[in-house]
Amino acid sequence: MADFYNSEGYASPTEHEAFTRIEREEKAAAKAAAFRPVVYICSPYSGDTERNVENAKRYSRFAVDRHYLPITPHIYFTQFMDDSIPEERDTAIFMNWVLMSKCVELWVFGDTVSSGMKAEIDRAKRKHMKIRYFTEDLEEKI
Repeated sequence: MADFYNSEGYASPTEHEAFTRIEREEKAAAKAAAFRPVVYICSPYSGDTERNVENAKRYSRFAVDRHYLPITPHIYFTQFMDDSIPEERDTAIFMNWVLMSKCVELWVFGDTVSSGMKAEIDRAKRKHMKIRYFTEDLEEKI
């Protein structure tokens, strides 16, 4: 906190108020910078899964670089669940819905919309989530 007295020992209310205000603004800016809205990353998984996972990682990094916290279930759940087993796929889809409910936006990447992505987009629309569309090259579609 700024000192009320200057270096010569005299009361300095104007400078004190100015420095106090600057300190408050810096703290508020730091707090705002620490806040990261949670976004759900929607991109293809099936097909060329290796390439699609690499793209999903890139999309997630894109969100982080823009001060968002990405939720990308097809990177995470596929580490320990088998998408080819119907029961596990159904469980993963349910968990996706739970995670999506914690997000403020759905970010859709690429030109290909898989059936899983379509289901996520439809759910986001029903929940009145903001949906943003991006190209595979990370350009926002307007």
